[in-house]
Amino acid sequence: MGVYSIRIPPEIKKEMDMMKDEINWSEEIRKFIKNKIEERKRRKVLQEVVSYIQTLPEAPEGTARKLVREDRDSH
Repeated sequence: MGVYSIRIPPEIKKEMDMMKDEINWSEEIRKFIKNKIEERKRRKVLQEVVSYIQTLPEAPEGTARKLVREDRDSH
């Protein structure tokens, strides 16, 4: 496993030390980092999808109405 070192203000470190029996800080920080990475990946994919959709041609006027009507009539 790799090591990543950070500096935190002394008052935060003091509070973390007071809670060290209740909270596994290493695990919490790993979870936070993993979640942040996944969030960024999802955001990037969403941006790519939106960019792709913007390149698609627009449907002719009335297409949605026509498709809904066809679907309703088929039941």
